[in-house]
Amino acid sequence: METKRFSNNSISRMWFVGNSDIPLKKFKSIREKYSQAIESKTQITMTQEPNIFPYIARLLQGAEVVWKPLEEVATFRRGSFPQPYTKSEWYGGDNSMPFVQVADMEDNKFNLVPITKQKISQLAMPKSIFVPKGTILVSLQGTIGRVAITQYDSYVDRTIAIFTHIDNEIDIRYFAYQLQLIFGIKKENARGSTIKTITKEEFSAFQIPLPPLSVQQEIVRILDKFTQLEAELEAELDCRKRQYEYYRNNLLSYEGNEVEWKTLGEVAIKIYSGGTPKTGESKYWEKGTIPWMSSGEVNLGTIYQTEKFITEEGLANSSAKFVPVDSLVIALAGQGKTRGKVARIKIKLTTNQSLAALTFDSNKVSSDYVYHYMITQYEKLRQISSGSGTRGGLNLQMISNFPIPLPPLSEQQRIATILDKFDTLVNSISEGLPKEITLRRKQYEYYRERLLSFPKE
Repeated sequence: METKRFSNNSISRMWFVGNSDIPLKKFKSIREKYSQAIESKTQITMTQEPNIFPYIARLLQGAEVVWKPLEEVATFRRGSFPQPYTKSEWYGGDNSMPFVQVADMEDNKFNLVPITKQKISQLAMPKSIFVPKGTILVSLQGTIGRVAITQYDSYVDRTIAIFTHIDNEIDIRYFAYQLQLIFGIKKENARGSTIKTITKEEFSAFQIPLPPLSVQQEIVRILDKFTQLEAELEAELDCRKRQYEYYRNNLLSYEGNEVEWKTLGEVAIKIYSGGTPKTGESKYWEKGTIPWMSSGEVNLGTIYQTEKFITEEGLANSSAKFVPVDSLVIALAGQGKTRGKVARIKIKLTTNQSLAALTFDSNKVSSDYVYHYMITQYEKLRQISSGSGTRGGLNLQMISNFPIPLPPLSEQQRIATILDKFDTLVNSISEGLPKEITLRRKQYEYYRERLLSFPKE
């Protein structure tokens, strides 16, 4: 056990953002209101220190901070489950109970998912570990360091540590925040080549700093403000995604003869695929300046840059072709869920042979409109793919024959403008809610480390 007394100087870098107003609420225009929120109060960077929060420093003046190993402040054990996992009689049935696995622990939220993926049967319960509501859990294997304070009674898997009988002088949420920080650091050196693991013997010696209870509670109050705001932003994002989907489906749903239908082959100037220069030829790739798009990058949606570049010689000695700005690409093949995904091109680039490029006459067709419509056709594109499972594929003829509704150009542009605003709000990592959530998460991690770290000397 180690003890350290603190002065104001030792924690002078503890700060706090006092304004936790919920952004993006009750706005009439999503774009305008969101911009105002960003500009006025929500965008915080690591170089913009908010107001000094001196309260904790005053609380700690002259106070003792005691360091203790986990085994001295709590009782813990691993969960359990009968083997093999695949045996059907271990799951479900009458009076079954939630069975918590690592995937059921939400990242950074101290919560379990509302409904666990599996429920444990009465037959398996005696072979597992029951935990009541309000128990602290920490994941030890695979995704290490997820922390939850259970919000319902449950049984717990062997890949999770269960903490009980926590010292009365420790605030339970302070303890949870410390576990989140400590395990987040220790997991970097966890053992295991394929599946990383921290053993009970290893974490029992982890040490935790314990300031007075009142200070712990104040730290919790501050960190809870950050987590609450992040949760509100995520809820807002979920709401906006559903709103986006609603408007997209309504704007792009047509019945009867209210709009002209044409095939992509009829509305596109050209539909073609690309190619890949020989990967073993360094002269085709090294110091390349021509953007080259792989199939996986179609998942980005809007393409402003590519990971790889090819040389002029690589372009000349392959089937790779230039794709102009404001074209679309559709994945013809690809593992998993890639096939059928659509992206729009905002830079001049080349593509591989597994992407179909579509160019349009901007005086007749809005490529952004076609992009939004084709997003809604993902399942249909998958259905018409040749083959089965992940080995199926599209071809240029299938793409050319695919039907789309084509209202007048002005209407296409109007629809695209509306949907672009939603798309930016819910998908953009540079402007939208995802960026704001990322900033808030980084900010939370920054202050969490400062508020929970106490030097030993």
